[in-house]
Amino acid sequence: MSGSIDKSFIVPTRFIFIMWAVFSVEFFLQIDLGVFGIYPRTFTGLIGILTAPLIHGNLGHIISNTFPMLFLGTTLYFLFDRIAQKVFLQCYFLTGILVWLFARSSYHIGASGLIYGLAAFLIFFGLFRGDLRSLLVSLLIFAIYNGIFYGVLPSHPNVSWESHLCGAIVGVYQAARFSKVRKVSS
Repeated sequence: MSGSIDKSFIVPTRFIFIMWAVFSVEFFLQIDLGVFGIYPRTFTGLIGILTAPLIHGNLGHIISNTFPMLFLGTTLYFLFDRIAQKVFLQCYFLTGILVWLFARSSYHIGASGLIYGLAAFLIFFGLFRGDLRSLLVSLLIFAIYNGIFYGVLPSHPNVSWESHLCGAIVGVYQAARFSKVRKVSS
C-alpha cells in the first residue's frame, strides 16, 4: 500500500508555499534575492545550496517550477512514501552541491534542478527496479516529461542547464541506489 494522497501533498505543497512566499517578498519589496543563489566555487555561493531552489527570477519562472514540483513531488511521496523524504532531500542538496562544484560562474536560482532530480528518479527507478508499478510510473513520467533530456543541454545563457544536468544525475543515482531497497512504500 502506498502513502495517502493527503499526506503526499504535504511536502510538495509546503515547498511551493515557501517558494511563493520568497517570490512575493522579492516582488512586493522590489528586491533581488538572486544574490542568494548558488555562485559556484565561492564561499558566499555556498548559501545558495540551501536557498537557490526557493528563489525565482520572474513570474513565468516560478509558475514553470510550481506545477512540476506539485505533480512530481506528490507522485514521489504517494507511491514511494518510505524513501520519498530521503530522495527529495538528496535531490535538493546533492544537486546544489554539484552545481556549486561544477557549474559556470553565474548565479544559479530556481527549483528546476530539484525537479529534474525528481523526474529522473521517477523515470529511472522503474527501469532499475523492474516491477510493473514502477515501470508504469516510469512510462507515465517519461511521456509527460520526455523533453527533460533537452533541458540538460546548453540552450539559453539565462537558463542553468547545469542545474538541470546535475539534478538529473542525482536523480538517476538515487534511482539506482534505492532500486535495491526491498520495501519502498507502506
